[in-house]
Amino acid sequence: MVRRVTQATAAPDPSPSTGDGLRVDLLTREYPPEVYGGAGVHVEYLARELRPHADVRVRCFGGPREEAGVTAYADPPGLRGANPAVRTLGVDLEMATDCVGADVVHSHTWYANMAGHVAKLLHGVPHVVTTHSLEPARPWKAEQLGGGYALSSWAERTAIEAADAVVAVSAGMRRDVLAAYPGVDPDRVTVIHNGIDTGEYAPDAGTDVLDRLGIDPDRPSVVFVGRITRQKGLPHLLRAARDLPPSAQLVLLAGAPDTPEILAEVTGLVDELRAVRKGVVWVADMLPKPEVIQVLSHTTVFVCPSVYEPMGIVNLEAMACQAAVVATATGGIPEVVADGETGLLVGIEPRPDGTGEPADPDRFTADLAAAMTALLEDPDRAAQLGVAGRRRAVEHFSWSTIAERTVQLYRSVAGAGAGRPATTS
Repeated sequence: MVRRVTQATAAPDPSPSTGDGLRVDLLTREYPPEVYGGAGVHVEYLARELRPHADVRVRCFGGPREEAGVTAYADPPGLRGANPAVRTLGVDLEMATDCVGADVVHSHTWYANMAGHVAKLLHGVPHVVTTHSLEPARPWKAEQLGGGYALSSWAERTAIEAADAVVAVSAGMRRDVLAAYPGVDPDRVTVIHNGIDTGEYAPDAGTDVLDRLGIDPDRPSVVFVGRITRQKGLPHLLRAARDLPPSAQLVLLAGAPDTPEILAEVTGLVDELRAVRKGVVWVADMLPKPEVIQVLSHTTVFVCPSVYEPMGIVNLEAMACQAAVVATATGGIPEVVADGETGLLVGIEPRPDGTGEPADPDRFTADLAAAMTALLEDPDRAAQLGVAGRRRAVEHFSWSTIAERTVQLYRSVAGAGAGRPATTS
């Protein structure tokens, strides 16, 4: 885990919300401008859409934020140099302390789950957890966190099992929650999908970003956007790319590696690929959103080779930009990408070790290459899938609808007095 260590902000707590008295504290590791994954994107848009309905306070990790109602927390000075999971829990304790006065606390990912759990115990406030992923389904994180993986797993389990409500971002994620934590009452687990702002994520006809990055708009292309982590399956894509048509470009908007080891593996595979084909563009920096949108708007195929993906908001972003999608049929992806209608799904038979990795990696990479090649060689079909994908994103994944459902959930747990102790000391 890489995180900039800075002083916590002294920004004023009051939020510019226009809600009618319900105060919600959103607890998250990521918040703009420090966003590197789907959970951060989710919280960014959820906070925006919730503000007309509630008094929203955002509590996040990292450097100071200027936005009203947003407070950022740095690593506690006494924990600098400690295991990353220990530093995370230190931040969580500071967050939880500041949640006094909230009607509901809503945490996102294990990084903030313990902040929500402690706030529930400390202030008697209902705790809602959104599950964007699950630690038991990501055993490779032991490579990233070392002994901290046991700690992160404990934090997630404790928070989820005690939460007043659990939001799963897909039906697949709901199944995973109930399988990983069988003690959780199924009635407390609600599916509310991720959303997409189709006004912001929309086709961009410009080519200035492509020109600067060295992407030829006149050549067919495959684009990958994501972190360099085992979950995203980038090594499988790089192996599959050896069999793509020679005319195709491969564009990797891939950064924020989990570990030096996976960065070294990906770097080696990219070097091998560049030795046998042209048109491999790797952008390791996190590009501004408008630049990513332009790249997505011009690709022939967007590819999501993830071995584990509770929903895959990046697929929605690509669909909204009118890109045809090739993605792994895992987790919640089939709820987003309609096979044969907005893209092509590639089957995967996972190994029985819980990593999600394919039992037959050669078959998986061959099937991935075949699906990408089918659309690269039939650009008209790819364009039709892209048009259908944008239509699906607009019609089924509105943030306003998601915010309304979330507020209903808040009111149900707050109205039930969930989380509030019978007595206080």
